[in-house]
Amino acid sequence: MHTDTERCVRAVQSKDARFDGWFFTAVLTTRIYCRPSCPVVPPKVRNMTFYPSAAACQQAGFRACKRCRPDTSPGSPEWNARADSVARAMRLIRDGVVDREGVPGLASRLGYSARQIERQLLAELGAGPLALARAQRAQTARLLIETTTLPWRRWRSPPGSPPSAPSTRPSARSSPWPPANCAPAPPAAPWPPPPPA
Repeated sequence: MHTDTERCVRAVQSKDARFDGWFFTAVLTTRIYCRPSCPVVPPKVRNMTFYPSAAACQQAGFRACKRCRPDTSPGSPEWNARADSVARAMRLIRDGVVDREGVPGLASRLGYSARQIERQLLAELGAGPLALARAQRAQTARLLIETTTLPWRRWRSPPGSPPSAPSTRPSARSSPWPPANCAPAPPAAPWPPPPPA
């Protein structure tokens, strides 16, 4: 495969991930080698050379790209860093990190900026962290409604949060039932409670 230069060039220019592992692109000017799907701007054709393996690139004196990590093995978390970070983000969202710490807290736990996490989740799942957390809360509420006999007022807000916290109010978008079917919430108490006299 790596001897068919024209086909390799087309794969690199289109960033086709199907060719990852079939060949590696080494750039003569930078002395760096990449996977065909590397997100960087493709080098000029005259500066490209192709090798069958990462070991062959290293033997020729090239070092691995820090963006696409061609020196990692397929199937490892480093091979597909975006999918790995999205999976970790989903676990943290499911554990309630966004509800407790917000999107910046989620991003700092993952080692990214809030904007990077937002972009990755939108690209992989089609929704941002707040929408995913809202859907998770709605799923938990549905589960509690269907499986427990607790009154709605007992579990509608997380412990330690004000009774009328905006993040815990059910909305028409996240509730499967029309608002008329839901019991009205009691009047909100002032939060924080006034100090004892």
